Amino acid sequence: MRFLLLSDIHANATALDAALRAVEGRWDSVLCLGDLVDYGPDPNEATERVKALSPIIIRGNHDKAVAGLTDLEDFNPIAKIAAQWTTQEILPDNLKYIAQLPAGPISVNGFTMVHGAVQDEDEYVFVPGQAIEGLLESPTDITFFGHTHHQGGFAYRAGQVALIQMRPEPGPKFTVLQLEAGTRYLLNPGSIGQPRDGDPRAAFAIVDPDHQTVEFWRVPYDIAAVQKRMELAALPRPLIERLAAGR
Repeated sequence: MRFLLLSDIHANATALDAALRAVEGRWDSVLCLGDLVDYGPDPNEATERVKALSPIIIRGNHDKAVAGLTDLEDFNPIAKIAAQWTTQEILPDNLKYIAQLPAGPISVNGFTMVHGAVQDEDEYVFVPGQAIEGLLESPTDITFFGHTHHQGGFAYRAGQVALIQMRPEPGPKFTVLQLEAGTRYLLNPGSIGQPRDGDPRAAFAIVDPDHQTVEFWRVPYDIAAVQKRMELAALPRPLIERLAAGR
């Protein structure tokens, strides 16, 4: 059984479609770490494509905001504008789907899924000091998280935390992490719809428990087409420009 691991799609249907085409036939089931909507121009299309995949899925902080399950006090002004636009555009059935997504962490198939951190679904995990608590307290050796839009993660072994950085070559490519016995992992597939680690390609992963591997993928997509739709929707300029920079 191979799992396609998606996170932080952020209403970017073009990026999601490119990712799915690149790995067609290479996976059996889907895990999704949340943030289907907000920021991007395709909240309905992205939500409907994800629903069609019948994923095991948890919610993200932007899903909660769009569904009215949390206020926008912690959002910056640009994020507030995007969330308000998304709330106006999303169709009732898709809003209902977003609103009923469960909170993480949840444990399935020997993995734990969280959006942010094991101890707080909205907390960011960027550095080893932020990762150590989740590495030690997760109920499983392998935990998948999103939220940061940075592909890679952390490994814990013999009292030491190591940063994992994955850099697939240009094009639709992947690099493989071989999982080691006696090591605990906190792994981020990266963001499909709005990467922020300096690589604008859509980011995701494929997990193969039988062979103890994680493939970290990057796939190019038509960024200009997405930017054009964002301009037509009058979404904030910084959100439009950052797609091409991957920041």
